[in-house]
Amino acid sequence: MRLAAVYLFILGSVLFSACSPNNVDEDDSLKAFFDEYKLTGSFGMFNNGSGKFTIYNQKKFANTAYLPASTFKIVNSLIAIETGVASGDSAIIKWDGISRGRPECDKDLYMVQAFRTSCVPWFQELARRIGEKNMQRYLDTMGYAAKTSRFVIKNDLDTFWLNGHAQVTADEQLGLVKKLYFGQLPFQKRTQEVVSKMMLMEDNSNYRLAYKTGLGRQENGNQVGWIVGWIEENKHVFFFSLQTETADPNADIMNARLAILKKILAKYGFMLGKK
Repeated sequence: MRLAAVYLFILGSVLFSACSPNNVDEDDSLKAFFDEYKLTGSFGMFNNGSGKFTIYNQKKFANTAYLPASTFKIVNSLIAIETGVASGDSAIIKWDGISRGRPECDKDLYMVQAFRTSCVPWFQELARRIGEKNMQRYLDTMGYAAKTSRFVIKNDLDTFWLNGHAQVTADEQLGLVKKLYFGQLPFQKRTQEVVSKMMLMEDNSNYRLAYKTGLGRQENGNQVGWIVGWIEENKHVFFFSLQTETADPNADIMNARLAILKKILAKYGFMLGKK
């Protein structure tokens, strides 16, 4: 049963690689948005209603892998809730008293707060509570990052998603959020619903925007930024995966990734309630 779950997840996660050229629109005009912030990267969007992909930088999107950084909080949360380590989004972990320069993290936090503000120490403690055995078992079951490597925890239970030992493509990230949205991951329905709700960042009369960000450094020193999730308008859902990169250590990639996403969404007519 577990092997079947892995197989099904891999089939659904490597979405773009498995589609036909007739279902893909390559949009090189999106390069201007990356250039504006002096970044490189890739973007993919899947229209669930039509089955169409829109892709910028196809080769990078489908074949180039990067450390997942804080987008791994999606997986970390799923495993914690499924195993009972966390009861749900109201699970609390008390602050250890160590200030790390982020006032929003230097306090006791509920899971949903730690998730939305992307507090790394909170989720490092969560990983330690999950334990290496359970963490590895669920990673193997999911087949997450299986396209390029296998997540193997080697005395780095609380850092393995940050240190680049295993990496994931933008294509796989899109597959992850699509399966999460539809409750198709190898977790209970409630577990997936809780995590999906934590990803909801904007909810108004025109649209619902859900995402998780990530920021880290590759072994070559380049900054890598992620933003993965979905946007819903008029009950139509579109999934996206945005990856950014720069060799400039001073680049504000943290704010640039969301700005780029919003510009792309606006270009395609989103956020007006007309999709």
